[in-house]
Amino acid sequence: MKTNEIRELFISYFESKSHQRVESSPLIPGNDPTLLFTNAGMVQFKDVFLGSEQRDYSRAVTAQRCLRAGGKHNDLDNVGYTTRHHTFFEMLGNFSFGDYFKEEAIILAWNFITKELKLNPEDLWVTIFEEDDEAATIWLDHIGLHKDRLVRMGEKSNFWSMGDTGPCGPCSEIFFDHGPDIEGGSPGSADEDGDRFVEIWNLVFMQYERQNDGEMKPLPSPSVDTGMGLERVAAVMQGVHSNYDIDLFQNLLNAIKEMSNKGSDSHYQVIADHIRSTAFLIMDGVTPGNEGRGYVLKRIIRRALRHGYELGIESPFFYTLVDILATEMGSTYPELNKKSDYIKRIIQMEEERFATTLSQGMRLLENEIAALSDNHLSGDFIFKLYDTYGFPVDMTSDIARQHNLEMDLEGFDKAMENQKSMARKASQFSHKDNTELNHKLKSLFLGYEQIEADSMITGVFIDESQDSLNAGQMGQVILEQTPFYAESGGQVGDTGTITTKNGVFEVIDTQASGEAFIHIGSVTKGSIHINEKVKASINPVKRESITKNHTGTHMLHAALMKVLGEHVEQRGSLVDDDKIRFDFSHHQALSNDEIRDIETLVNEKIEENIDVETSIMKHDEAMESGAMALFG
Repeated sequence: MKTNEIRELFISYFESKSHQRVESSPLIPGNDPTLLFTNAGMVQFKDVFLGSEQRDYSRAVTAQRCLRAGGKHNDLDNVGYTTRHHTFFEMLGNFSFGDYFKEEAIILAWNFITKELKLNPEDLWVTIFEEDDEAATIWLDHIGLHKDRLVRMGEKSNFWSMGDTGPCGPCSEIFFDHGPDIEGGSPGSADEDGDRFVEIWNLVFMQYERQNDGEMKPLPSPSVDTGMGLERVAAVMQGVHSNYDIDLFQNLLNAIKEMSNKGSDSHYQVIADHIRSTAFLIMDGVTPGNEGRGYVLKRIIRRALRHGYELGIESPFFYTLVDILATEMGSTYPELNKKSDYIKRIIQMEEERFATTLSQGMRLLENEIAALSDNHLSGDFIFKLYDTYGFPVDMTSDIARQHNLEMDLEGFDKAMENQKSMARKASQFSHKDNTELNHKLKSLFLGYEQIEADSMITGVFIDESQDSLNAGQMGQVILEQTPFYAESGGQVGDTGTITTKNGVFEVIDTQASGEAFIHIGSVTKGSIHINEKVKASINPVKRESITKNHTGTHMLHAALMKVLGEHVEQRGSLVDDDKIRFDFSHHQALSNDEIRDIETLVNEKIEENIDVETSIMKHDEAMESGAMALFG
């Protein structure tokens, strides 16, 4: 059975069980700033599991594209060393949001595997969380699994969580036994890390939300999140042991072997895996960079190029694999075909940038390894490669692992001690509240309809909560309802005044924290008090200027897309009353002609003086009307 057929069979099976088919979300999570990448099928449903988002269905099925090359779930360093790990893979999943739970989830999974895929039950092993007696009873009594093939495991392997915080719960994993000809032991045994027994499906019973302090808070209603690796189950169905022997990889592997046939399987597998993660990351808007997602992409590309170098491929080659990949997966992901030329251009430019660094660094490293009298790479040499030749430390580490060498990272750190770091740390995705107490407070925003509103003061702060502010004092004020727009999406917060019977508070900025709008400023007259009635008035002139500049960012974005290409996506912005800044993704600096063309397009549109219409609609309606949801 071909991989594409398995994907469709899975989705069709669960559709017949009243599951809503939901399309794959991008690799860049739109609803969780703590995640670098979408690493599981449940990511797009996180808010549903938490109870903060409602859907019009309680059962769902997906084929989700995933990436595990950074953060808690990171398989980048395993690719090339095992036959089952990938940076990019597809996860088949069925989900229950407060609908069915353990028993039906287990029955649905077992029936699909044994009746639809027709796998022999004698080849299947199951693990459960050591404390989950309920799951044990279902497997033994309801399914009839032999007790010798049910293994209780600890929290490390059978209590699943998406990250350090968030939804989590005990899980039950289904393993396939490839047979005694393959090395490795059963789950829980001393040699379980071998390739004989391979996990193909994980059934997660979502019961808790892990808090920042480690507390396990029960979810509003128990739910189910399952994940089956498409590539792994395809290997089982196609009678092969390695994921890289399935149909989906053959044309890619053959194309690489046509370029060079002198390498080991690991070289070909790394390159075939990495072109998938590279192409889909670029398709979803990531470009090579020095931090965060961009750095992970750069590392993946350069790791593939290093393996190409070891195959003796001297000219840019990696980008040529995009067309083959698009042929294999473009029917499932049409955007891959649409953006293939852009993807190739980005990869080729990165190949050309890194060519000299790669060849110089590899020659130096190969000579150093050949001259070693022991298995120890000195910190000074590692630093020299990095600082003088720009050779990435993680690549040195990868090569050292390949040659069973130890790296003196402590010596490297000492050599770096007096050097300014050449790259910032990976982007942090966190939010710090302005106060500890505003979680208890909420503000109703009226600013889309009103520039002035009657309200009441519900919170007053300096460093801590106050009862009042007097003339000359600076502080923060929270209102029950407000017309003031809080800084968001690059647009600055409103300014204006909050007037009481005996005082005036001048607002110089507005921020949001939780559900509270924080008005920052000072009392210019009299005093203001908690629970006091007020008149909140924004500065209408400044608001109008900000509104115009906000429209300007949309016009600029449209012009950028027309001149540079549809790949241009917003990466950040500043919208103030007297200026705007628009950060966008593009693979090279703009030429003078391009800048002139963009300016001309924007100015021509301004001169048309078209009325701006604002519509507030549901997300799905907005997307159908042509809206772009670049921030999720």
